[in-house]
Amino acid sequence: MPAQQGAVPWGDTGPGLPETHLACAFVQAVDALLCIIDAEGRIVLANPALQRFTGLDRDALLGRRFVEVWVIPGDVPYAEEAVQLAIRSGKAYPLEADWVDAHGGFRRITMRNTVLRDDDGQPWAIACVGLDVTEERAREARLHEKTRTDPLTGVANRGALFDELALRLSTTGCGLLFCDLDEFKRVNDQYGHGVGDRLLAEAATRLVEVAGPEHLVARFGGDEFVILCSVASEATLADLSQRVVARLGMPFPGPDEPLSIGVSVGATIGRPGEPSDDVIARADRAMYGAKSTERRRARRLP
Repeated sequence: MPAQQGAVPWGDTGPGLPETHLACAFVQAVDALLCIIDAEGRIVLANPALQRFTGLDRDALLGRRFVEVWVIPGDVPYAEEAVQLAIRSGKAYPLEADWVDAHGGFRRITMRNTVLRDDDGQPWAIACVGLDVTEERAREARLHEKTRTDPLTGVANRGALFDELALRLSTTGCGLLFCDLDEFKRVNDQYGHGVGDRLLAEAATRLVEVAGPEHLVARFGGDEFVILCSVASEATLADLSQRVVARLGMPFPGPDEPLSIGVSVGATIGRPGEPSDDVIARADRAMYGAKSTERRRARRLP
């Protein structure tokens, strides 16, 4: 089949089509954000894609310092230092940052940077190929969040709990409440898993309301929940425990009538350097102690 008229085979510039012509056509047509920044941080090339991104035409961009156009204010010192370091060292590295678009919004851009040298081999500018990865990073964040969230209750899952607990124990320590729903098995057996699942979801919602944004609520497994407290004090844990018992002691909606379940809470303080498993086990033992005390009280009732 004869070649399409005007087509140029890859690697062959063809008659009348020098490499510079092809390079210019590529720069003009590509969707990537292409620019060249000189040693003073001024824009000496900005392709049409970058012009559309910034909302500025070629004449408005050339000669301006790039940090005044698409770099967010808090990143200006780091961006300027990156350019200067590349010019001094002759090496540029991949970077990723938020850029300001034509509407004043932030877009996540991953950059591949190359140092350009003059005829004497001296670095004089940085060539940047930028790709907008905003949607990709948002998808990754959503997937990451799913791996850290219990699908039934919407609170953190066991893995996320242990990650955060290990982080807290590596720094300042933390407080921890281990919460076990007292009568959940009876409700689940009597009314079925559908009612049981709704009860668990409602219990998680109540725990989040009581704990507030400063503490992490996680489903440890089954009908067990953990509240990881940013403040490690016995007084704080005692107050939070009382509020948890009161809130979960209130009736839950049921298929026929309100359901009462109650909760047993064990509290402990995790100190810096302690293993996560030890802190969880200690809170678990405290919870079982609280459950046994409640049972003894119940047996003494007339």
